[in-house]
Amino acid sequence: MATIDVVCIGNAIVDILTRTDDDFVTQNGIIKGAMNLIDAERAELLYERMPPAIEMSGGSAGNTAAGVASFGGRAAFIGKVAADHLGRVFAHDIRAQGVSFDSHPLENDAPTARSMIMVTPDSERSMNTYLGACVELGPEDIETSKITEAKLVYFEGYLWDPPRAKEAIRLAAKLAHDHKREVAMTLSDPFCVDRYRDEFLELMRTGTVDIVFANEDEIKSLYQTDDLESALEQGISDCKLLIVTRSEKGAVVLSKSERVSVPAIEIEELTDTTGAGDLFAAGFLYGYTNGRTLKDSAHLGALAAGIVIQQIGPRPQVSLKIAAQTAGLI
Repeated sequence: MATIDVVCIGNAIVDILTRTDDDFVTQNGIIKGAMNLIDAERAELLYERMPPAIEMSGGSAGNTAAGVASFGGRAAFIGKVAADHLGRVFAHDIRAQGVSFDSHPLENDAPTARSMIMVTPDSERSMNTYLGACVELGPEDIETSKITEAKLVYFEGYLWDPPRAKEAIRLAAKLAHDHKREVAMTLSDPFCVDRYRDEFLELMRTGTVDIVFANEDEIKSLYQTDDLESALEQGISDCKLLIVTRSEKGAVVLSKSERVSVPAIEIEELTDTTGAGDLFAAGFLYGYTNGRTLKDSAHLGALAAGIVIQQIGPRPQVSLKIAAQTAGLI
């Protein structure tokens, strides 16, 4: 009997968010709208140059776990922090949001990861991420009981950057499948796809991954095409279930026998797109693991994404359960 709906595996990161302009992004050599991996020296330089900022826990899979919990789901997170201030901040925040987090902190080594996020006037976010302790995530960090007790294991494509994390993910996928559980991943970022296209396709085509989340740019990048329909057709041939978000155009979900589309929800003001895809995944996975239809699950994803882009920060600041009840979705 599963005691967890979703266990999420990802980079445990504290976000440092600031509002800035396009000139700042250009002058500092930042690739706009992407996740830029940086080293410790670059992280210190950007931090010194940043305008006033706020700190809050983030990380793609961590955001998804927090979203699942906000819907009332049972969520767990596996990720590596250091035994330092930001590590304690991350652990406190994710537990306070109702997520089970028991990973052992790294002692006397690299510091907890941080991502400096520049939000420009068009609400686009450009992430500059120093992975720090995240690179030490390995097979020994995979908690067997959490994997085997979860209905579904979900991980972020960003994990393909730290080398030992690949081993951890493959172990988690094997444990999950041995216990008749499903495995899902998010492609994370077009630049991440460019780095690991062949490996991502191998994960899908070998059945290591059952369910794939992507946005329009990521799925096109995966199949190296400008045609969305072609990318969708190829994608569903390689996995059991494909979910593609399309910003203000909503989302499309494909299985081997079904295709559904849902619109984005109406919003009052676009504030910050950070976490939109993570929260869509949270809503969808909450619905999916609780027996909802693909269409209903996608509507829950659209609701969560629509809520998070109207606030600063990647984790819900209101109860998604109450929001979904008010909208008549649960």
